[in-house]
Amino acid sequence: MEGWLKASGATGLDDLELVDFPVTGRGARALRPFKQGERILTIPSDCLWTVEHVYADPLLGPVLRSTEPPLSVEDTLAIYLLFVRSRESGYDGPRSHVAALPASYSSSIFFEEDELEVCAGTSLYTVTNQLKQIIEDDYRGLVMRLLGLHPDLFPLDKFTIADYKWALCSIWSRAMDFVLPDGKSLRVLAPFADMFNHSPEVMQCHAYDPLSGSLSVLAGKNYEIADQVSIFYGSIPNNRLLRLYGFVMPDNPNDSYDLVLSTHPMAPFYGKKQKLWALAGLDSICTISLTLTDPLPKNVLQYLRIQRLDESDLAAIALQKLDIREKIGDAKEAEVLQFVGESIGSLLDSFGTRLEKLQENLAEGVYFPGGNAWAAAHVSLGEQRVLRLARKRAEELLAVVRSGNGMERALSLPLHWCANCGKDSVPLRLCGRCKGVMYCGRACQVAHFKQHKAICRATISKN
Repeated sequence: MEGWLKASGATGLDDLELVDFPVTGRGARALRPFKQGERILTIPSDCLWTVEHVYADPLLGPVLRSTEPPLSVEDTLAIYLLFVRSRESGYDGPRSHVAALPASYSSSIFFEEDELEVCAGTSLYTVTNQLKQIIEDDYRGLVMRLLGLHPDLFPLDKFTIADYKWALCSIWSRAMDFVLPDGKSLRVLAPFADMFNHSPEVMQCHAYDPLSGSLSVLAGKNYEIADQVSIFYGSIPNNRLLRLYGFVMPDNPNDSYDLVLSTHPMAPFYGKKQKLWALAGLDSICTISLTLTDPLPKNVLQYLRIQRLDESDLAAIALQKLDIREKIGDAKEAEVLQFVGESIGSLLDSFGTRLEKLQENLAEGVYFPGGNAWAAAHVSLGEQRVLRLARKRAEELLAVVRSGNGMERALSLPLHWCANCGKDSVPLRLCGRCKGVMYCGRACQVAHFKQHKAICRATISKN
C-alpha cells in the first residue's frame, strides 16, 4: 500500500510505520519526533475513496450512476470495497488498501447472543438488534436491484451478507466525514490515514482541503520516536464506540443514554401538540441524549409538558397566556417530574444485569478483559450511571417544586455529582466561578473546563 501511495504523491509515509499495539491493535507509530500542529501525513485526492471516485470507475461507475433510486453513500462505498476485493487484476493500488483492512471486526452486530445479552436494556442492545434486521433487509434489496442483475460484476459468492457486513463495518469504523464550504457533506476513506487509532488526549487533527482534494493528518500533540500517533474521533459515548468502531473506553466521560420520547397520533389534541413541539424545536418522536454532565436536559421536560397539556392549557397558550418553554404550574410540573422519575426507574429495572453486579463481575474477571462481553458490560455500566443521575435529578427537582421554591430555583441548583466523571459518592466542590456544577477534584475540573467554560462565563455574565 505504501508503494502505491508514494507513487501517487502521498507524503509523510517514511516517518510512520504500521505496527500492532498491545491494547489498541494495529496503528501508526512515529519514526521521528513531531510537534503539535505539524503536518504528519498527506494523502492526495487520487487515492481517496469517495462516492465521486466510485462513480468515475470505468466498470462500476456506469452501473451505479444508473441505479434508481441511488444507493446511499455507505452502500456505494461498501459495494466498491467488495468490488475491488473481488477483482483479480486492474486495481492493484486500491486492492493493496483493501488487503490492509482488518479481516474481521468487533462491532456489536457481530456479537453472539449471550455476549449482547450482557448489555440487555441499553440503547445499544435495542439499536443493534434493529440494525441487524435493517442490514438483512438492505442486503436483500441490493441483491434484487443491483447485485443479482450484474453477476459478471458482482459474483454472489463474493458479495454475501457476511461480506456486506464486513464492508459496512469498514466504512463505519474507518471513514472520515467533513462539511465542505458549500455545506455539503463528504465521506472519505483515506488509505493509511484510516489506520490511526482514537485517543481522547488529542483534538481534531485531520483535515480535508477542498481546493486540492487531499486529506492531511496533523499532530494532535507532541510525539516522540516510537509513540503511537492518534487522531480524535470525537466525544463519543461507549454505546456508539462499540456499535461503530468495535471498542469501548472504561469510565468514558462521554457516556450517554438515548431516550426516545413518542406520542401516539390518536392521543387527544395530537395535531395542536405537534405544532407546539415544532415551535419548541422538537417532534412528536424525539431521541434525546441523556449524559453524565446533563442527565436530564430541559428539552425532555419541554416535550413532556406539551404532551400533558389539556384543553384549558391549550386555550391559554392560544391566547398567549402560557409560554410553552416554561412550566404550566407546580401541580402539572410535579406530575411531569414524577412521571420522569418513575419511567427512568422502569428503564433501570429492564437492564439484564444491575450496575453493582456488573462492577463485581468486571472486578472478578468474569468477563474476559477486552472481549465482547467485557465491552458490553462497560456500555451497560455507562448507561445505567447516566439513568441513575437522571432519576436523581428528577427527584431533586420534584422535591423543590413540592416545597414551593419554584422551578427557577430548582434549575439553578448545582448538580450533585461530578460534572466530568459522574461520581456522586465522593466529596464534591463547586466550580468557584459560576457555582453551577461540582467536581470531585482538580483533575476533573481541568479536564472538563474546555466543555464547561462557555456555559460558565455565560452564567457569570447573567449573574
